[in-house]
Amino acid sequence: MIAGIKEFFTQFIEPQIQRGGAASDHALQVATAALLFEMMRMDDQLTEVEKRSITDTLRDQFGLDCLQLERLMALAEQEAHQATDYFQFTSLINKACDASQKIRIIENLWRVAMIDGHLDAHELHLVGRVGNLLHIGHADFVGAKQRAREATGLLQK
Repeated sequence: MIAGIKEFFTQFIEPQIQRGGAASDHALQVATAALLFEMMRMDDQLTEVEKRSITDTLRDQFGLDCLQLERLMALAEQEAHQATDYFQFTSLINKACDASQKIRIIENLWRVAMIDGHLDAHELHLVGRVGNLLHIGHADFVGAKQRAREATGLLQK
């Protein structure tokens, strides 16, 4: 998992850092895509509505063109299938993203988890684990969950 993401960082993010560009936006794109795919496969039910939710999130929030979106989704899907450890990946996010970006990642994870109308125990575990690894405070974690509930229409249970 990490090798492909590091390659993407090396190819697209490091050159922007060296030029003083907005690398944190690219880091957020990669991190969000890979984690969203990991969330999608957590409940062992890969649905089109979840995949469409990921595509829409990446397109709407990052304004990616078709080629960028296609490449990012292919990389993220491949990396999510090979994921064995979240710490190395979240450490990259912690270095590249600020607190508000990390909260957006958590909110996007909640949205994918909720888009099919229910929360699976594995989905809850993943978002909690990633939230801890990203050092998201409880209030921000709950706020992200509530915004995702409102966006997806999932009723409080």
